[in-house]
This record gives sequence, structure tokens and C-alpha cells, in this order.
Amino acid sequence: MCGRYATTRNAADLSALFESSDETGDGLAVDYNVAPTDPVPIVRMATAPDDADGRRRVLSLARWGLVPGWARDTRGAARMINARAETVATTKAYASSFARRRCLVPADGWYEWVRRDSGGKQAYFLTPADGGVLAFAGIWSRWGDGPDARLTCSVLTTPALGDLALVHARMPLLLPPDRWAGWLADGSEPDELLIPPSVGTLAEIEIRPVGRQIGDVRNDGPGLIERVDAEPLGTPPREHVDLTLF
Repeated sequence: MCGRYATTRNAADLSALFESSDETGDGLAVDYNVAPTDPVPIVRMATAPDDADGRRRVLSLARWGLVPGWARDTRGAARMINARAETVATTKAYASSFARRRCLVPADGWYEWVRRDSGGKQAYFLTPADGGVLAFAGIWSRWGDGPDARLTCSVLTTPALGDLALVHARMPLLLPPDRWAGWLADGSEPDELLIPPSVGTLAEIEIRPVGRQIGDVRNDGPGLIERVDAEPLGTPPREHVDLTLF
């Protein structure tokens, strides 16, 4: 997975969809071109003294690029946007978050670039064909104290399957609604949590060629996800360097 995606639903819509309480205030903004270290919505479990079980789903804002609580500073965040499903349970920077602080990362879709035989690269937006919302499997952490405290997050990636492998060797770990509760719950088995998306889930993803404007992080707006003409996809690309900590 490359380092860009889109998230355009407002807090009210996301809170309703994920059955969560909104704690984003006025901080959640529409973003068609999310880049590393940008603020993004996540759905996580948080302590709620007023609830009988003491826990509830909340919609929060987190910086994309996980910073472990023990890190001296946040300078490495941009390299920590993705965590490999194969190693997330054992990598020092991610293991504690995977064990105790999992989250859902709402998205409209994500972007990838494919080098074309004719030269240059073609950008693609991978998104539900029905216009729905995706939930990426994520992990989160809290860094800093007092006014410097912040939430940060990473998206889990897994080997790409089906036609999605024509675009990139890896993809976000997509979670359909029937897996949301298990992902957020304590005590879940890692092997069950990391099961790849089903064929049915993958079949719902449209691979949409989009314009080159997405390549500039300063660009934003719905025009970035509009379909453009492009030559057909060919053989699966070789895996390029992913912004992932091994």
C-alpha cells in the first residue's frame, strides 16, 4: 500500500456507521488526499465510566504514522504509516498496540501507482464499487503527555489478492462489518484477526484510473477520484519499497 488514501465522511455519518461516540469535536475535515502524518479518523475502544462495561467505541482523530509511547520524538512517524500483518505481533514498535490498541480506519479508498509500458506511472483509486465506506485494520498509540499528547495510528497491510495484485503487491487489511467487533475486542486470537479479506469483499473493489493531480499532496477535492482513460492493467508489478517498518 502506498501512502495516500481518501476519507470524506463527516463525523456524524462515521459515528452512526460504526456505532461510536464522537470525540473529534470540529477537527475532522474532508480529505481526498490523505498523506503521512495527516490527522485521520479512527474508531477505537476507550474507557467510559458512565457505561456498565466501562468500554465503548469512540470516533477519534489520530495522526497517520504510529509513534510508540516510548519514542523520544515523533520524527519517525512518516515511516510508520503501515504495519505488515506478517510481523505486526512481533515488531517492537507495533506489538503492544496490536495486542491492546487495535482500531478501525475509515476510508473511501486508497491510491496506488503503476509503472506503464508506455512510460510514466498511472494512478489508481481502489474503492468500493457501490460508494460505501471501507474499514482498514489499524493500530493506535498515545505519545506524549499533557498538551503535547497525541494519538497516532498505522494501517495493517497484507499481500494483495485477486485483481488488486495487478496494481500493487500489498493492500490494506480490509475488514467487513462482521469483523469489526472482533478486531476491536480484547483477547482475540492473532491468527483469526489477521485472516485476509474474503473473495466477496475483494470483488466489491473497483480499480479506477485517476488523474495525475493526486501525485501532489497540495491537491484536494472530489476531482481527484474521477475516472480517466487508461491502458489496461497487465501483469502484477514487482513489489516496490513500502513505507513499512520490517
